[in-house]
Amino acid sequence: MKLIYALAAIAVLFSSCGKNSDPIPNVAVNFEAPLTDPRLSGLSAGGGVVLISGYGIAGLILYHEPDGSYAAYDRCSSYKPENKCAVTLDSDHLTVTDPCSGSVFSLADGSPVKAPATYSLKSYYVTVANYEIFVSN
Repeated sequence: MKLIYALAAIAVLFSSCGKNSDPIPNVAVNFEAPLTDPRLSGLSAGGGVVLISGYGIAGLILYHEPDGSYAAYDRCSSYKPENKCAVTLDSDHLTVTDPCSGSVFSLADGSPVKAPATYSLKSYYVTVANYEIFVSN
């Protein structure tokens, strides 16, 4: 029985030594606004995107997905996040680019689609109720 406890303790120890799946530091994010807010006019249709400053590490990306749902990501690139390089919106409105490294990320799920980034953008919870959008972590 002691052997089982020892093996379990070793397994826990080694499983916590791997790479962090989210290299972006946690900061409190609590964004709330009516969907009629002029800053959010770009979200009026599926595929719309807006960038919001002052939240998260480098600001927020709010994306109105084609299916009608919403996604929110931190603008801080996951490649060398200590540089706090804010991604910029690409002209196709389907991707964002890290101007510091050239990494490109999909707005569909935040995943990297062009190296050197290997981690997704940090995502946040999004709730829409009574014509208001809430973004939090």
